[in-house]
Amino acid sequence: MTGQDPTAVQIDTSRPHPARMYDWYLGGKDNYPVDEEMGRQMLALDPRVPVMARVNRAFMHRATTWLVQHGVRQFLDIGTGIPTEPNLHQVAQRVAPDARVVYCDNDPIVLAHAAALLRSTPEGATEYLQADVRDPAAIVAGARRILDFGRPVALSLVALLHFVSDEDGAHELVGRLLAELPPGSYLTMTHATSDFTPEESEAATEKLKAAGVTLALRSREEFARFFDGLDLVEPGVEIVHKWHPGLGEPVPGQDDGVIPGYGAVARKR
Repeated sequence: MTGQDPTAVQIDTSRPHPARMYDWYLGGKDNYPVDEEMGRQMLALDPRVPVMARVNRAFMHRATTWLVQHGVRQFLDIGTGIPTEPNLHQVAQRVAPDARVVYCDNDPIVLAHAAALLRSTPEGATEYLQADVRDPAAIVAGARRILDFGRPVALSLVALLHFVSDEDGAHELVGRLLAELPPGSYLTMTHATSDFTPEESEAATEKLKAAGVTLALRSREEFARFFDGLDLVEPGVEIVHKWHPGLGEPVPGQDDGVIPGYGAVARKR
């Protein structure tokens, strides 16, 4: 499904990319000086940024565990990022070996490492799709080759939509993806917010904009709109690390001040 030779991938190292910055925050090596430079600028505004990255990753682990425990066996993970173990399929297949996962990202460097995402159990399946969330038709067409859209699918958009502006139709894009999924499917999301750190958030938005990266921070109410018409899983919209904390280990530093982000999981009727 990747449809490309990873060795022929053209990676733009002239400006930072969120997936590579995220990798740098997590202590990875698959990033470039431009990503580290912008990452350090973000740390200067709020030194907890690496904690936020780990908190989002931990949310994905807990949400995936919860979904598998509640019978979900298919996952469409958009904005996958550079592989960092355990990846979503490893969390899901640890509980349900027959789980099927399609990953999707728009950064060519993720494609270059996609082999790490394809190590499925024999009973299950994993595949990687090089595509952008702004092209939901291409994502759905590719995902249908692996996933059965007649059965529930968990759509995972972790730490992604705050890089998609209202002008690019963020809410509409989510709606179009959900429209393709059958009843009983789920939406899993986290999203950064400026609700708690307005001055730092404004400065971060401007710095990223100058580097060609969109940052569309949304309020709790704006985030909750992504779940309109869905049934929120308890406790509903919550600070990311406070969503079902018992399903995973706490991230060091997560309680040192407010983590400015929300997370939620909701079921399609």
